[in-house]
Amino acid sequence: MTPYGIFLPELDELFLYFTESKVTSDFIVDVLVDFWKTQRQRFPLIKTLILNQDNGGENSSRRTQFMKRIIEFAHQYQLNIRLAYYPPYHSKYNPIERTWAVLENYWNGSILDEVETALNFAQNMTWKGKHPLVKLVTQTYETGVKLTKQAMSEIEKQIERLTNSDSEHFPNLGKWFIDICYAPT
Repeated sequence: MTPYGIFLPELDELFLYFTESKVTSDFIVDVLVDFWKTQRQRFPLIKTLILNQDNGGENSSRRTQFMKRIIEFAHQYQLNIRLAYYPPYHSKYNPIERTWAVLENYWNGSILDEVETALNFAQNMTWKGKHPLVKLVTQTYETGVKLTKQAMSEIEKQIERLTNSDSEHFPNLGKWFIDICYAPT
């Protein structure tokens, strides 16, 4: 099983999703959809989500299926989204990384040979006195889903990459910061 997490640092709330399938772009966006469906009523004034992410292959801003799905998510929920990526070898600065360490210390080398065992450990751990919300995603995800170059060029028209002219001190930021602006039709 592979864990995937959503962490709200200001609230110290952790949402852990586990899958026995591959972690793909579709899995990641499905997790985000599930999170937003169940939690959005708590945040009625939120119009922009900032997603701090590692620069993994499944959620890269150059991953065509991820960008397609995240744009669909933005339009479906009428949200603006900023994708903020940590550069290679810098994900340790992402606050969610500290939650993984707590989970690993909590299970303390126990053998996680069954799904229920892993889920129970995750449900019973605490992060700053709070238990995470834990879900098992049972859907199987197909790997290698890609858009054509033409379809990706249409996606690029719907996003805004931070350009070098936006920041003269930090070249090539366009791969680290991407804005998806919901524009009602």
